[in-house]
Amino acid sequence: MTKWWMIRAGDNNELLPVWEKEGIASIGWPSLGNPKEYRSVDDLKKKADEVFEEKNPRSRSSWVNQVWRFSHKIGQGDRVITYSKEKREYMIGTVSEDHFYDKTVGDFHYPNHIRVNWEDNRIARDILPQGAKNSLGSTLTVFRVDEWGETFEQLLNNPAASSQSDSDEETAEEDAIKDIMGIALGMIEDKIDHLDPWEMQKLIAGLLVAMGYYAEESGKGPDGGIDVLAYKDAFGFQKPIIKTQVKHRKDKAGSKEVQQLLGAHPMDANCLFISTGGFSSSALKVANQYSVKLINLEQLVKLIVEWYENMPHETKALLPLKKMYVPE
Repeated sequence: MTKWWMIRAGDNNELLPVWEKEGIASIGWPSLGNPKEYRSVDDLKKKADEVFEEKNPRSRSSWVNQVWRFSHKIGQGDRVITYSKEKREYMIGTVSEDHFYDKTVGDFHYPNHIRVNWEDNRIARDILPQGAKNSLGSTLTVFRVDEWGETFEQLLNNPAASSQSDSDEETAEEDAIKDIMGIALGMIEDKIDHLDPWEMQKLIAGLLVAMGYYAEESGKGPDGGIDVLAYKDAFGFQKPIIKTQVKHRKDKAGSKEVQQLLGAHPMDANCLFISTGGFSSSALKVANQYSVKLINLEQLVKLIVEWYENMPHETKALLPLKKMYVPE
Protein backbone atom coordinates (compact mmCIF):
# COMPACT_ATOMS: atom_id res chain seq x y z
CA MET A 1 0.00 0.00 0.00
CA THR A 2 1.29 3.45 -0.92
CA LYS A 3 2.11 5.66 2.04
CA TRP A 4 0.76 9.20 2.02
CA TRP A 5 2.44 12.01 3.97
CA MET A 6 1.41 15.54 4.81
CA ILE A 7 4.45 17.84 5.08
CA ARG A 8 4.08 21.51 5.97
CA ALA A 9 6.13 23.99 3.92
CA GLY A 10 7.49 26.07 6.78
CA ASP A 11 5.55 28.13 9.29
CA ASN A 12 4.07 30.44 6.65
CA ASN A 13 4.35 28.46 3.41
CA GLU A 14 7.58 30.30 2.70
CA LEU A 15 9.21 27.12 1.37
CA LEU A 16 6.73 26.39 -1.42
CA PRO A 17 8.54 28.33 -4.21
CA VAL A 18 11.83 26.61 -3.31
CA TRP A 19 10.18 23.19 -3.19
CA GLU A 20 8.61 23.64 -6.61
CA LYS A 21 11.79 25.02 -8.18
CA GLU A 22 14.18 22.43 -6.77
CA GLY A 23 11.84 19.44 -6.59
CA ILE A 24 12.21 18.85 -2.87
CA ALA A 25 10.36 18.88 0.43
CA SER A 26 12.22 19.94 3.55
CA ILE A 27 11.97 20.22 7.32
CA GLY A 28 14.13 22.05 9.84
CA TRP A 29 15.61 21.51 13.31
CA PRO A 30 19.21 22.01 12.06
CA SER A 31 20.53 22.07 15.65
CA LEU A 32 20.01 18.31 15.79
CA GLY A 33 22.40 17.70 12.92
CA ASN A 34 21.97 14.86 10.45
CA PRO A 35 19.39 12.44 11.94
CA LYS A 36 20.86 9.59 9.88
CA GLU A 37 23.95 9.74 12.11
CA TYR A 38 21.96 8.59 15.14
CA ARG A 39 21.52 4.88 15.79
CA SER A 40 18.07 5.23 17.36
CA VAL A 41 15.33 7.71 18.06
CA ASP A 42 16.34 7.61 21.73
CA ASP A 43 19.82 8.85 20.82
CA LEU A 44 18.24 11.68 18.85
CA LYS A 45 16.05 12.53 21.84
CA LYS A 46 19.14 12.80 24.05
CA LYS A 47 20.57 15.32 21.59
CA ALA A 48 17.29 17.27 21.58
CA ASP A 49 17.33 17.38 25.37
CA GLU A 50 20.74 19.07 25.16
CA VAL A 51 20.12 21.62 22.42
CA PHE A 52 16.50 22.42 23.35
CA GLU A 53 16.91 22.19 27.12
CA GLU A 54 14.80 25.29 27.73
CA LYS A 55 11.87 23.99 25.67
CA ASN A 56 8.89 21.98 26.89
CA PRO A 57 9.78 18.24 27.11
CA ARG A 58 6.61 17.33 25.24
CA SER A 59 7.53 19.70 22.41
CA ARG A 60 11.04 18.25 22.25
CA SER A 61 9.65 14.75 21.98
CA SER A 62 7.24 15.79 19.21
CA TRP A 63 10.02 17.46 17.20
CA VAL A 64 12.27 14.42 17.46
CA ASN A 65 9.51 12.07 16.36
CA GLN A 66 8.80 14.22 13.31
CA VAL A 67 12.46 14.46 12.32
CA TRP A 68 12.87 10.70 12.74
CA ARG A 69 9.69 10.04 10.77
CA PHE A 70 10.83 12.28 7.92
CA SER A 71 14.36 10.89 7.77
CA HIS A 72 13.69 7.18 8.39
CA LYS A 73 10.10 6.41 7.37
CA ILE A 74 9.53 8.24 4.09
CA GLY A 75 10.80 6.32 1.07
CA GLN A 76 10.85 6.34 -2.72
CA GLY A 77 7.40 6.00 -4.24
CA ASP A 78 5.61 7.48 -1.24
CA ARG A 79 3.14 10.25 -1.98
CA VAL A 80 3.50 13.71 -0.41
CA ILE A 81 0.90 16.43 0.17
CA THR A 82 1.49 20.04 1.17
CA TYR A 83 -0.82 23.02 1.49
CA SER A 84 -0.77 26.56 0.14
CA LYS A 85 -2.61 28.82 2.58
CA GLU A 86 -2.71 31.71 0.12
CA LYS A 87 -4.26 29.74 -2.73
CA ARG A 88 -6.17 27.31 -0.46
CA GLU A 89 -5.00 24.36 -2.49
CA TYR A 90 -2.92 21.23 -2.05
CA MET A 91 0.19 20.22 -3.97
CA ILE A 92 0.81 16.52 -4.47
CA GLY A 93 4.03 14.78 -5.41
CA THR A 94 5.89 11.48 -5.44
CA VAL A 95 9.13 10.87 -3.53
CA SER A 96 12.00 10.12 -5.93
CA GLU A 97 14.84 10.12 -3.38
CA ASP A 98 14.61 9.55 0.35
CA HIS A 99 16.21 11.64 3.08
CA PHE A 100 19.46 13.54 2.68
CA TYR A 101 20.94 16.26 4.88
CA ASP A 102 22.38 19.30 3.08
CA LYS A 103 22.46 22.93 4.24
CA THR A 104 23.37 24.12 0.72
CA VAL A 105 20.09 22.91 -0.77
CA GLY A 106 16.97 25.05 -0.47
CA ASP A 107 16.67 27.14 2.69
CA PHE A 108 19.60 26.49 5.06
CA HIS A 109 17.21 26.67 8.04
CA TYR A 110 15.59 23.49 6.66
CA PRO A 111 18.50 21.11 5.91
CA ASN A 112 16.56 17.80 5.96
CA HIS A 113 15.32 17.01 2.45
CA ILE A 114 13.63 14.46 0.23
CA ARG A 115 13.41 14.68 -3.56
CA VAL A 116 9.84 15.05 -4.84
CA ASN A 117 8.32 15.08 -8.32
CA TRP A 118 5.49 17.58 -7.85
CA GLU A 119 2.33 17.24 -9.95
CA ASP A 120 1.21 20.17 -12.12
CA ASN A 121 -2.40 19.83 -11.01
CA ARG A 122 -3.58 21.17 -7.66
CA ILE A 123 -6.55 20.24 -5.48
CA ALA A 124 -8.70 23.03 -4.06
CA ARG A 125 -9.41 22.65 -0.35
CA ASP A 126 -13.08 23.50 -0.93
CA ILE A 127 -13.73 20.28 -2.86
CA LEU A 128 -12.29 17.99 -0.16
CA PRO A 129 -14.61 16.01 2.10
CA GLN A 130 -14.83 17.52 5.58
CA GLY A 131 -13.12 14.47 7.06
CA ALA A 132 -10.07 15.04 4.87
CA LYS A 133 -9.97 18.72 5.84
CA ASN A 134 -10.01 17.74 9.49
CA SER A 135 -7.25 15.15 9.10
CA LEU A 136 -5.03 17.53 7.16
CA GLY A 137 -5.59 20.29 9.72
CA SER A 138 -3.09 18.87 12.21
CA THR A 139 -0.41 21.36 13.24
CA LEU A 140 2.33 18.71 13.03
CA THR A 141 5.00 19.24 10.38
CA VAL A 142 5.04 15.60 9.18
CA PHE A 143 2.26 13.02 9.55
CA ARG A 144 0.57 10.13 7.71
CA VAL A 145 -2.75 10.56 5.86
CA ASP A 146 -3.05 7.16 4.16
CA GLU A 147 -6.81 7.02 4.65
CA TRP A 148 -7.28 9.92 2.20
CA GLY A 149 -4.82 8.79 -0.46
CA GLU A 150 -7.46 7.29 -2.74
CA THR A 151 -9.60 10.43 -2.45
CA PHE A 152 -6.66 12.62 -3.44
CA GLU A 153 -5.84 10.41 -6.42
CA GLN A 154 -9.44 10.63 -7.65
CA LEU A 155 -9.61 14.40 -7.23
CA LEU A 156 -6.22 14.85 -8.86
CA ASN A 157 -7.47 13.11 -11.99
CA ASN A 158 -11.03 14.44 -11.82
CA PRO A 159 -11.66 17.52 -9.63
CA ALA A 160 -15.40 17.20 -10.32
CA ALA A 161 -15.46 13.82 -8.55
CA SER A 162 -16.27 15.42 -5.19
CA SER A 163 -19.81 14.30 -4.40
CA GLN A 164 -20.27 15.07 -0.69
CA SER A 165 -23.59 16.85 -0.13
CA ASP A 166 -24.04 19.96 1.99
CA SER A 167 -25.82 17.91 4.66
CA ASP A 168 -22.94 15.42 4.72
CA GLU A 169 -20.51 18.33 5.07
CA GLU A 170 -22.47 19.78 8.00
CA THR A 171 -22.66 16.40 9.73
CA ALA A 172 -18.94 15.81 9.27
CA GLU A 173 -18.19 19.28 10.63
CA GLU A 174 -20.38 18.71 13.68
CA ASP A 175 -18.68 15.36 14.30
CA ALA A 176 -15.28 17.01 13.99
CA ILE A 177 -16.18 19.68 16.55
CA LYS A 178 -17.44 17.00 18.94
CA ASP A 179 -14.18 15.11 18.47
CA ILE A 180 -12.13 18.23 19.17
CA MET A 181 -14.12 19.03 22.29
CA GLY A 182 -13.92 15.43 23.47
CA ILE A 183 -10.15 15.39 23.03
CA ALA A 184 -9.80 18.71 24.88
CA LEU A 185 -11.92 17.52 27.81
CA GLY A 186 -9.95 14.28 27.97
CA MET A 187 -6.68 16.23 28.10
CA ILE A 188 -8.02 18.36 30.96
CA GLU A 189 -8.96 15.17 32.81
CA ASP A 190 -5.38 13.97 32.36
CA LYS A 191 -4.02 17.24 33.76
CA ILE A 192 -6.29 17.00 36.80
CA ASP A 193 -5.26 13.39 37.32
CA HIS A 194 -1.65 14.55 37.79
CA LEU A 195 -2.51 16.99 40.60
CA ASP A 196 -1.76 15.85 44.11
CA PRO A 197 -4.58 15.76 46.72
CA TRP A 198 -3.55 19.11 48.22
CA GLU A 199 -3.52 20.80 44.79
CA MET A 200 -6.87 19.20 44.05
CA GLN A 201 -8.36 20.74 47.18
CA LYS A 202 -7.07 24.16 46.11
CA LEU A 203 -8.58 23.64 42.65
CA ILE A 204 -12.01 22.94 44.14
CA ALA A 205 -11.73 25.97 46.42
CA GLY A 206 -10.90 28.11 43.38
CA LEU A 207 -13.87 26.68 41.49
CA LEU A 208 -16.21 27.63 44.32
CA VAL A 209 -14.73 31.15 44.41
CA ALA A 210 -15.36 31.40 40.66
CA MET A 211 -19.00 30.51 41.35
CA GLY A 212 -19.33 33.44 43.75
CA TYR A 213 -18.56 31.84 47.12
CA TYR A 214 -16.02 32.59 49.82
CA ALA A 215 -14.02 29.38 50.22
CA GLU A 216 -12.15 28.22 53.29
CA GLU A 217 -9.80 25.24 52.96
CA SER A 218 -8.98 22.81 55.74
CA GLY A 219 -5.31 22.45 56.62
CA LYS A 220 -3.18 19.42 55.90
CA GLY A 221 -3.92 16.48 58.15
CA PRO A 222 -7.25 15.10 59.46
CA ASP A 223 -10.10 17.21 58.11
CA GLY A 224 -13.07 15.73 59.94
CA GLY A 225 -14.78 14.92 56.65
CA ILE A 226 -14.60 18.44 55.18
CA ASP A 227 -11.93 19.78 52.81
CA VAL A 228 -13.54 23.07 51.79
CA LEU A 229 -16.26 25.21 53.40
CA ALA A 230 -17.96 27.73 51.13
CA TYR A 231 -20.08 30.71 52.19
CA LYS A 232 -22.11 33.34 50.37
CA ASP A 233 -20.71 36.14 52.55
CA ALA A 234 -17.30 36.85 54.05
CA PHE A 235 -18.45 36.13 57.63
CA GLY A 236 -20.20 32.86 56.85
CA PHE A 237 -23.60 34.06 58.13
CA GLN A 238 -25.54 33.94 54.89
CA LYS A 239 -26.85 30.65 53.60
CA PRO A 240 -26.38 28.44 51.69
CA ILE A 241 -23.25 27.11 53.30
CA ILE A 242 -21.58 24.28 51.39
CA LYS A 243 -19.34 21.70 53.04
CA THR A 244 -17.22 19.85 50.52
CA GLN A 245 -15.27 16.63 50.65
CA VAL A 246 -12.69 15.97 47.91
CA LYS A 247 -11.35 12.51 47.13
CA HIS A 248 -8.66 12.47 44.47
CA ARG A 249 -7.79 8.83 43.78
CA LYS A 250 -8.55 5.92 41.47
CA ASP A 251 -10.84 4.10 43.93
CA LYS A 252 -14.52 4.90 44.20
CA ALA A 253 -15.81 6.81 47.21
CA GLY A 254 -18.00 4.67 49.48
CA SER A 255 -21.12 5.23 51.54
CA LYS A 256 -19.19 5.61 54.81
CA GLU A 257 -17.32 8.60 53.38
CA VAL A 258 -20.58 10.20 52.29
CA GLN A 259 -22.01 9.61 55.77
CA GLN A 260 -18.90 11.17 57.32
CA LEU A 261 -19.53 14.33 55.31
CA LEU A 262 -23.17 14.36 56.41
CA GLY A 263 -22.14 14.11 60.06
CA ALA A 264 -19.49 16.83 59.91
CA HIS A 265 -20.18 20.32 61.26
CA PRO A 266 -21.92 22.52 60.35
CA MET A 267 -24.83 20.07 60.37
CA ASP A 268 -27.22 22.37 58.49
CA ALA A 269 -24.88 22.94 55.51
CA ASN A 270 -25.45 21.60 52.02
CA CYS A 271 -23.17 18.69 51.14
CA LEU A 272 -20.96 18.49 48.07
CA PHE A 273 -18.79 15.40 47.47
CA ILE A 274 -16.23 15.38 44.66
CA SER A 275 -14.54 12.09 43.76
CA THR A 276 -12.32 11.74 40.70
CA GLY A 277 -12.58 7.96 41.07
CA GLY A 278 -16.38 8.00 40.98
CA PHE A 279 -18.80 6.55 43.54
CA SER A 280 -19.90 3.11 44.66
CA SER A 281 -23.54 2.09 44.31
CA SER A 282 -23.99 2.34 48.09
CA ALA A 283 -22.56 5.87 48.05
CA LEU A 284 -25.02 6.85 45.32
CA LYS A 285 -27.87 5.44 47.35
CA VAL A 286 -26.95 7.35 50.53
CA ALA A 287 -26.33 10.56 48.59
CA ASN A 288 -29.71 10.33 46.91
CA GLN A 289 -31.43 9.68 50.25
CA TYR A 290 -29.87 12.73 51.98
CA SER A 291 -29.58 15.13 49.00
CA VAL A 292 -25.79 15.06 48.81
CA LYS A 293 -24.53 16.50 45.50
CA LEU A 294 -22.01 14.11 43.91
CA ILE A 295 -19.52 15.22 41.26
CA ASN A 296 -17.28 12.81 39.34
CA LEU A 297 -14.24 13.70 37.22
CA GLU A 298 -16.17 14.16 33.97
CA GLN A 299 -18.68 16.48 35.62
CA LEU A 300 -15.89 18.37 37.38
CA VAL A 301 -14.10 19.06 34.09
CA LYS A 302 -17.28 20.52 32.57
CA LEU A 303 -17.72 22.80 35.59
CA ILE A 304 -14.11 23.93 35.39
CA VAL A 305 -14.47 24.78 31.70
CA GLU A 306 -17.69 26.70 32.40
CA TRP A 307 -16.26 28.76 35.28
CA TYR A 308 -12.57 28.90 34.36
CA GLU A 309 -12.51 32.58 33.36
CA ASN A 310 -13.69 33.58 36.86
CA MET A 311 -11.13 31.51 38.74
CA PRO A 312 -8.38 33.21 40.80
CA HIS A 313 -4.98 33.44 39.10
CA GLU A 314 -3.39 31.07 41.62
CA THR A 315 -6.03 28.45 40.78
CA LYS A 316 -5.47 28.85 37.05
CA ALA A 317 -1.76 28.32 37.68
CA LEU A 318 -2.59 24.81 38.93
CA LEU A 319 -4.42 24.03 35.70
CA PRO A 320 -3.30 26.31 32.85
CA LEU A 321 -5.80 26.24 29.96
CA LYS A 322 -6.05 28.07 26.64
CA LYS A 323 -9.28 29.28 25.10
CA MET A 324 -10.14 27.76 21.73
CA TYR A 325 -12.89 28.85 19.34
CA VAL A 326 -14.82 26.46 17.09
CA PRO A 327 -17.66 27.19 14.62
CA GLU A 328 -21.19 27.13 16.03
